[in-house]
Amino acid sequence: MKRIGFVSTRIAGTDGVTLEIYKWYQVLERNGYECYFFAGELDTPPDRSFFEPKAHFEDPEILEIHSACFGTTSRKASLSARIQELKDYLKARLHEFCDQFKIDLLIPENALAIPMNIPLGLAITELVAEKAMPTVSHHHDFSWERKRFLVNAVQDYLQCSFPPNLRSMRHVVINSEASRQLSYRRGLSNVIVPNVFDFASPPPPSPNGKLLRDELGFEDNDLFVLQPTRIVPRKWIERAIELVSLLKLNRPRLVVSHESGDEGGLYARRVIEYAERLGVEVICISKIIGPAHCFEARHDKKYTMDDIYQNADLVAYPSGYEGFGNAFLEAIYFKKPIVVNRYSIFVEDIEPCGFEVIPFESFITQEVVDQIKMFLEPNHLSRTADKNYELGKSYFSYEVLEKKLLPLIESFG
Repeated sequence: MKRIGFVSTRIAGTDGVTLEIYKWYQVLERNGYECYFFAGELDTPPDRSFFEPKAHFEDPEILEIHSACFGTTSRKASLSARIQELKDYLKARLHEFCDQFKIDLLIPENALAIPMNIPLGLAITELVAEKAMPTVSHHHDFSWERKRFLVNAVQDYLQCSFPPNLRSMRHVVINSEASRQLSYRRGLSNVIVPNVFDFASPPPPSPNGKLLRDELGFEDNDLFVLQPTRIVPRKWIERAIELVSLLKLNRPRLVVSHESGDEGGLYARRVIEYAERLGVEVICISKIIGPAHCFEARHDKKYTMDDIYQNADLVAYPSGYEGFGNAFLEAIYFKKPIVVNRYSIFVEDIEPCGFEVIPFESFITQEVVDQIKMFLEPNHLSRTADKNYELGKSYFSYEVLEKKLLPLIESFG
């Protein structure tokens, strides 16, 4: 089991799935495994990559199928036929991938969880069933967690492949609630592997620090509040805007790191309009930053997420829902104070670890603002940052991932 094939819709950029693939890749490679990649968009090493455009959820034909499958409860026979044709095509391409790189074990990354590309999910399922291929399915988001998938005409496909119940497949989820729901809804045993970060390697100094703050218009004492997420409704960015409007110290501004992604621009317009009403300056910087802890470290962007975190004074994490919380771990890694809404996964899987953060319950109050001012005092900031870093190392490090993932792979014999 030394040659491992990652399969996803895309393995590129700074989305949560790609970030976790990179971390698994690093851990597997340092333990003697060779990793290869199949997707519709790839930032991965070219000599290890198999590009197939139809695997991407943004392929025009896949988008058309997706649109016809959800928001309705019936489908035409012609749609079923087209899904099957694409499934057969993608299965053949997956066979090519496995043959070309002599893959011993597959790791589908969210491709068997959230139905963004139904033909791909069906293709992976049939391939694994036909080859009895050892497989570790890594699930980040399930269809039942998103309202837009609840009304659909493809319940048969969802039951078959999102995720499938196959003898040669192990299932990995990223939080306790997902584990319970997968067992309850599909009868599938599973292993919880949380998101992780390389806490054994502290962040190096940012060479672009002063340059970044100058370019964004920050004076030395201005307060840089970072919202390190995409602009989508479940991130509750309105709460970050309210927070900045109440701070009233050192000219605070909200810096948003990512674009809307695959969920449209309507919410982004709503966020900007809301900020204007409250008199808050929002700076969107997705066009000038690239990944640092991901595959394409040779990007052509001026700055990395490392630069952004290291120059932030405060991290806002007001999400109403998160599958786990990559941005939470990043804030802890860069030793930044973080304001976090107590979303359900945080309450169950992260808060019990003992991190010192500035929590709130769904809405911002003056008490939260007062806590922020206390956290920003140098002595308090240094103590809590060091404590949180050590807790991150204990609970969410690469070493923790090794202890959970390697035995799972070795269990195939």
